[in-house]
Amino acid sequence: MRPNTLAEAVERIQAGLAQDLALAEFVDTFDSAKTDGDRYASIEREPNLTGDIRLDALVGAIAEYLAKQRRLGRVPKWASGSARRLTNPWFTTTSPSDAVREYLTFASPAEFASRNIFTEERPLRRARGPQPAKT
Repeated sequence: MRPNTLAEAVERIQAGLAQDLALAEFVDTFDSAKTDGDRYASIEREPNLTGDIRLDALVGAIAEYLAKQRRLGRVPKWASGSARRLTNPWFTTTSPSDAVREYLTFASPAEFASRNIFTEERPLRRARGPQPAKT
């Protein structure tokens, strides 16, 4: 059963579920929500701080990114808290070369880069996520 909220996804991670799986399942839930109100409700409640500074910053970035990408009109206030930002840069790829670091620095969405998280251009891309409008 997929988590209904980002806070539930973090609780599942704390209970031992793999971080990538829990977050991917949450994104699927978010993307399949019927209304923008339901989408916002899924990120509104602040997830517990875990003590894992990367995870704590990452969930703040995810909430802000999803709210802005889906044009929900607001971002939960908790997402901008100081505990949701990293002091040192985190490049999400394993042992990135200097060239990859440079690419990620410029490709990372602002919601991630502002938290010192450097990742790919579309970090929450899912196969069943929203598709671009056909022209």
